[in-house]
Amino acid sequence: MNRTTARRATIIHGYAATPNDHWFAWLADEFEAIGVSTNVPELPDPAQPNADRWAETVASTLESVDHDTILVAHSLGCVTTLRYLADLHGDWTLGTLILVAGFLEPLPALPELDAFIADGLEVSALAAHIDRIVVLRSDADPYVPVEHTDRLAARLGVQAHLVAGAGHFLASDGIVELPEALHPVRCVR
Repeated sequence: MNRTTARRATIIHGYAATPNDHWFAWLADEFEAIGVSTNVPELPDPAQPNADRWAETVASTLESVDHDTILVAHSLGCVTTLRYLADLHGDWTLGTLILVAGFLEPLPALPELDAFIADGLEVSALAAHIDRIVVLRSDADPYVPVEHTDRLAARLGVQAHLVAGAGHFLASDGIVELPEALHPVRCVR
């Protein structure tokens, strides 16, 4: 039996970013090239983010998830995406979750983002609803301590994958393409 899928991806940018920054547009183009419809929503006021407004934008953009849904998030976008998933009720499944430089703890370098995580966020139960989880981290991230991303990965029941020398996965770090985020999607059709 041939299964025709309508795979779709959403890429959630992080703090002080836009959909056209860093590797987001490259990844969207690569997904489209392999038949994955892709959306990169613009989150409101990225330089002065509001957790509720970001959550509303992600929820209205996604509406629902299923086996054919791919979510990719970067940095603060990871927190917002995980909060969206944690708020889902009932029996749901997500096909692929790719978190890049994710965290769930206060960042010493960016205390202005503490409001996003002030009330805590329990994510360990999410793994049971997600077919494939990939967590990417650098060994030289000036904003998100590697231990933060490693602990997030452990809470999701996976091990973080190292992308050596990637900094915070920004264009200023030389990261304008991110094949490590494309590979898990390309491998599953």
